[in-house]
Amino acid sequence: MADTTPATILLVDDEPAVGQSLAALLELETPYKVLVETSPQRAIQLAKVTPLDLVVSDFLMPELDGIGFLLEIRALYPESTLILLTGYADKENAIRAINDVGIFHYIEKPWDNDDLLTIITTGLDKRLQLHRLYERTRELEGRVQQLQQRNAELEQRLKGAT
Repeated sequence: MADTTPATILLVDDEPAVGQSLAALLELETPYKVLVETSPQRAIQLAKVTPLDLVVSDFLMPELDGIGFLLEIRALYPESTLILLTGYADKENAIRAINDVGIFHYIEKPWDNDDLLTIITTGLDKRLQLHRLYERTRELEGRVQQLQQRNAELEQRLKGAT
C-alpha cells in the first residue's frame, strides 16, 4: 500500500449478506477499495493476484475455517492486517488466532459500525507503519553490507601498506 493509493480490503464470509453489509459500510464511510468473497478458497486465489492491505474473515466457514484461511493469507502477505469476525465467542479460538496467525483484532457479531471502522482504520495505520519499518530495515541492512565491504577493503589496504 503506497501512501497515496487507497488500501485494498478483502472481506470473506460465507454468508453473502454479511459481506455485502460490511462492504456497504466501508464503501460509504471510507476511501478504501473493498473486495468481497464468500469462499475462502476463491479468496486465496484472488489474493494470489491482488495485493491486500487488510483482510476481514469470518471464523466458521464450510470449506476452511477463518484461522486456516488467515494463515494462508499471512503466508502471502506477511505485512497485511488480519481481522477475525465471529458469531461465536470462543476464547480458545481467539487465543489460537492471535498466537498462530498474529491477527490484529477479534470481532464478535453483531459488530458496532463505529468500532469496526475504528479497528479497520487503526489496523491499516499499523500496516502502513509496519511496511515503512520493513522498508527502513531493508535500507539499513543494505547500508550495513556496504559498510562491511568498505571496511574489508580498508583492512586489505592496511595489510598491503604494512
